[in-house]
Amino acid sequence: MAIVPETRPRLSYGELLPRVMAAGLDTDAHPVFVVGIRGYYDRSMGKPGNDRGIYDDAIFLVSRAFFGGYNGNTDPSGRRPGAGYGAGKGMARLTPGVWLVHRFDKHKGEYDALCQRAGEVTVLRDGLSEDYPDTGMFGINIHCGRKTSTSSAGCQTIYPDQWPSFIESAHDQARRYHGDAWRKTTIPYVLLVDAD
Repeated sequence: MAIVPETRPRLSYGELLPRVMAAGLDTDAHPVFVVGIRGYYDRSMGKPGNDRGIYDDAIFLVSRAFFGGYNGNTDPSGRRPGAGYGAGKGMARLTPGVWLVHRFDKHKGEYDALCQRAGEVTVLRDGLSEDYPDTGMFGINIHCGRKTSTSSAGCQTIYPDQWPSFIESAHDQARRYHGDAWRKTTIPYVLLVDAD
């Protein structure tokens, strides 16, 4: 079983919004967005620091009318070093920042998720001797994890018991603010690193 916190992340809109704006997101232009905080539970779960393979991160869905927190994972489930080319690339970890690349689509053709369809991202890959950056279209999606694993080769995942609430609320807020264009509209993802 994957490790998950006993409670959902607790952070207020007033605490989160300044961090999002400092990262560079224009919340007037983007009224619906998702925020991930890597290492949110780094002191209370796993080993000291941010871990892989456990739900020790926080993901928030935010709009002017909605604020929801979810237990998530912003790291790959494990470690796989690679040489930096072709099929031998190392496991990916999305770099912090504002990513304007996610839209509603089918994750692996199976179920609705927020998928990397609108542009490239930069990841840090596990290297044979040291980690290395890589930029491209890698399918770094925001999708449902599993109870037995965080189910990530670089994606941002949400604990499965909380996924239906997240995706239904994301659909609802996107429809509210983007009307008939909700499926074609980019939903920004802001990845932060917990400074505590």
